[in-house]
Amino acid sequence: MANTGLKTPPTLKPDVLRVIPLGGLGDVGRNMSCYEINGEMLLIDCGVLFPEDDHPGVDLLLPGLDYLDDKLDKVQALVLTHGHEDHIGAVPYLLKRRADIPIYGSRLTLALLEGKLKEHRIRGYKLNVVKEGDTAEIGEQFDLEFLAVNHSIPDALAVCVRTDAGTVLNTGDFKMDQLPLDHRITDLRGFARLGEEGIDLFMVDSTNAEVPGFIKSETEIEPAIERVFEQATKKLIVACFSSHVHRVQQVLNMAVKHHRKVCYVGRSMVRNMAVARDLGYLRVPGDTLIELRDLDKYADDQVVIVSTGSQGEPLSALARIANREHRDIEVGEGDTVLLASSLIPGNENAVYRVINGLTRLGANVVHKGNALVHVSGHAAAGELLYAYNIVKPRAVMPIHGEIRHLIANGQIARATGVADDNVIVTEDGGVVDVDDGVPKVVGKVDASYIFVDGTGVGEVTEDALTDRKLLGEEGFISVVVAVNTREGSIISGPSIQARGVAEDEDSYTQVRDQIVEELNKSLKQGVDDPHRLQQVVRRTIGRWVSRTYRRRPMIVPVVVAV
Repeated sequence: MANTGLKTPPTLKPDVLRVIPLGGLGDVGRNMSCYEINGEMLLIDCGVLFPEDDHPGVDLLLPGLDYLDDKLDKVQALVLTHGHEDHIGAVPYLLKRRADIPIYGSRLTLALLEGKLKEHRIRGYKLNVVKEGDTAEIGEQFDLEFLAVNHSIPDALAVCVRTDAGTVLNTGDFKMDQLPLDHRITDLRGFARLGEEGIDLFMVDSTNAEVPGFIKSETEIEPAIERVFEQATKKLIVACFSSHVHRVQQVLNMAVKHHRKVCYVGRSMVRNMAVARDLGYLRVPGDTLIELRDLDKYADDQVVIVSTGSQGEPLSALARIANREHRDIEVGEGDTVLLASSLIPGNENAVYRVINGLTRLGANVVHKGNALVHVSGHAAAGELLYAYNIVKPRAVMPIHGEIRHLIANGQIARATGVADDNVIVTEDGGVVDVDDGVPKVVGKVDASYIFVDGTGVGEVTEDALTDRKLLGEEGFISVVVAVNTREGSIISGPSIQARGVAEDEDSYTQVRDQIVEELNKSLKQGVDDPHRLQQVVRRTIGRWVSRTYRRRPMIVPVVVAV
């Protein structure tokens, strides 16, 4: 059941729970959902999406925070399921709108968030640490229960939201690894208990819904990582998410075994691993870590560099190394680079650019495509089937994924007996009302991208991005002409400047004559409005460029009337 074509939702009735995904349904990122009943609101997660090639100049994409602007006084709390950027990265931008929203999350999640809030100079925030098994009363309308789930970061939680209108279980990101490195498994007994009580709406991670079977255990990749260490005879760089504490722990253990020192590279990696170590989530053997400034004191085969940039982020440490732009680290013939992460959908081109750049420099690049060096943090289809069978929900809303993932997850739910009308496949902004335990799609609100561009938030529009793409792909031409409108004559010009088309001035001799001819015609016909004359210039040079170069550059005509 999809929300395509639905209009503005009706006024929310008393004792009805309204659930609105403000991000994460249609993209792998910017996860956020909003729950409202009887004048109170609860938020779960507030993450970012990283830009793709069609977002030139954009740093981050935020969830639909604008929807909350006139409702911020209703927000009772923000709950964070875990500490990944796609779930906590947009919190500073929410708190800049209202800083005192109480925030609930696990110890590691809130520690990672606090460093981010300090970077943004946010003050007055209220952090509340919770753990699996805890409950919390939020306002007058929400009773929460937190359950342990296994993911690719420690301390992840699922959240059960009980209201008078019905009960919702949000898994966050999860999988069912039975041999996790931290021995903290997904609380399937808790899921089953809640299922016995009755779950009216089950909101389930969809990222790997198209992947059959079960995700391999984290312990199964250790032999592949060890082979990389054994075969690396020179410099070794391991790139992974800056929050993947488990992966870094494995690298630390291997480094000690193979007598290599470890150097963190990348600001977020340094910060997050320090937090994880201080809180006891990361065990660092003594005399293992070295500072970047001391790297030159050791031979290449005596160190392993743990770096950010596994997703090909242009400004990350690994991308700068691949482009030979890093100030302290170079890669050459015989060096080894291990990409210990999976590809987030949409990042493929950026990652392969980095892989090609490193390979061109002579490095041996080991990645998930050619070795078992990473396992996903998201439940595959077999695990989702298992979850549906033990929870037996009345209705399901697939979350966290592109539309193909959401649809695949919905099909899995149907296979376990969830009624077709109770499988709610919607995208960002879809409005679902739960009335006496029965969920129904009732409309759609605006939850479109909010672009962060430098220090600007929301200032970049889709039109501006279209212009940027046009400039990058098709080029730019400016034409300046001065005319005497009283005498109907051209005083000077046309002067033509071009970038990204043909930049030699002689190339435009023919079209200059055409512009003069068309302007003279218009002036003789009494046209003296500079705007109309600019349109004459635009049409004339536009036709010529299209015919001559098969291009459609941005054209900026300027007609100065004297």
